[in-house]
Order: sequence, then C-alpha cells, then structure tokens
Amino acid sequence: MVDIQAVKADPAAQLLSPHDSVVLMVDHQPQMFFGTTNADRGEIINATVALAKSAKVFDVPVVLTTVASKTFSGPLLAPLAEQFPDKQPIDRTTMNCWEDQRVVDAVKATGRPKIVLAGLWTEVCISLAALSATDQGYQVYVPTDACGGVSVDAHNNAVLRMTQRGVVPTTWLTTLLEWQRDWGRTETYEPVMDVVMQHAGAYGVGVTYARAMISGH
Repeated sequence: MVDIQAVKADPAAQLLSPHDSVVLMVDHQPQMFFGTTNADRGEIINATVALAKSAKVFDVPVVLTTVASKTFSGPLLAPLAEQFPDKQPIDRTTMNCWEDQRVVDAVKATGRPKIVLAGLWTEVCISLAALSATDQGYQVYVPTDACGGVSVDAHNNAVLRMTQRGVVPTTWLTTLLEWQRDWGRTETYEPVMDVVMQHAGAYGVGVTYARAMISGH
C-alpha cells in the first residue's frame, strides 16, 4: 500500500538517466541487414543513427561492436560510424557479445548499471547479450526499433523472451526523452530538438513547423 506521507516528486529508480546509462550497439553491418526482414531497413537505420545522436547529446558512453567484419558481415553501418569517427568497433567472432571479454570490459569500464542495447539480429546477438547481462545484475533496455530480426516472429519472440527476464523494451525516441525528461534542462533542449527534427517523423515535422510559424512566442 502507498504511504501517503512518503510520497514526493521523485522519479522512479528504473527510469534511465544520462548518468547511469551506457549504450551498446551490436552488429549494425551490411550482411546483417541483408537478412533483416521484420521491419523496413531504412526505418531501422534511422532509429539506429537517432539513438547514437541521442547518446552524444547527453554524453552517454557508447560501445560499438561488429562480428566478423573482415570475413563476412562487412564494416559498421556508415551513417553510424560517422557519428564516432575516433571510435573503433570491437570486432568479435562470438554471436553473443557478452561472451567476448573485451566487450564486457568496455561496458564495465563506464561504471554504468543500465545498458541500452540495440543491434542485429534481435533473436541472436541482442537477446543472448541482454539475457547474459541481466543474469549478472545489469538493467537492460532494448530500443526495439533500432533492432531487427530475420522475420517478424523471430523479432517478436526475442522481445517476448527478453521481457520475461526483466529486459525493458523501448524505442530510440523514448530513450531520448527519458534522458531529457525536463524541458527546463536548457543545456540539452536545442540539441534534443535537432535530433527530433532530423529523425522523429511527424513529431519532427511538427517541431519544424512550430519553429517556423511561432518562433519567438
């Protein structure tokens, strides 16, 4: 039961903040996109780049990984790589990136307890990593629109499997707004609006219209 006297204006502990989050982006590579059919690939790419830009706005650390980039899957998605010109992805052989000690060490080094995890494919590289990290005490959040699977069933079943173990399904835009959370945080307001206008579809168009038509009011 609620203790009325203890109620206060305080956010839930499970909400993401820029200070407790690390973004882990897994295998956004050409070969992986070839097999992705659960959603429009262009929309997945848009969500992926938007998530990366959102992390940069709030100085959230980002860990990039690829799998067999030289022999099979190809380089990191170009629009994603452009966001981090000085960051080299960790290239693995393991499908589950949480079985590669370098990836685990990179996440641990941030000191962040909440992992925002996105990539290809949802049913393999994302679900296996999410379950593994959750099993070791991390809180894992998966922006499902920045993920993709080989079929609708594969993607949806993976999300269901993860949620059964406490993984939180979300979207890139929800993640961005959860990091912002207060429009009074003026230092990030304009950068957030820039990401919204570039990537948030109808919402972004609305912001663009408002700026053009009622600027200064």
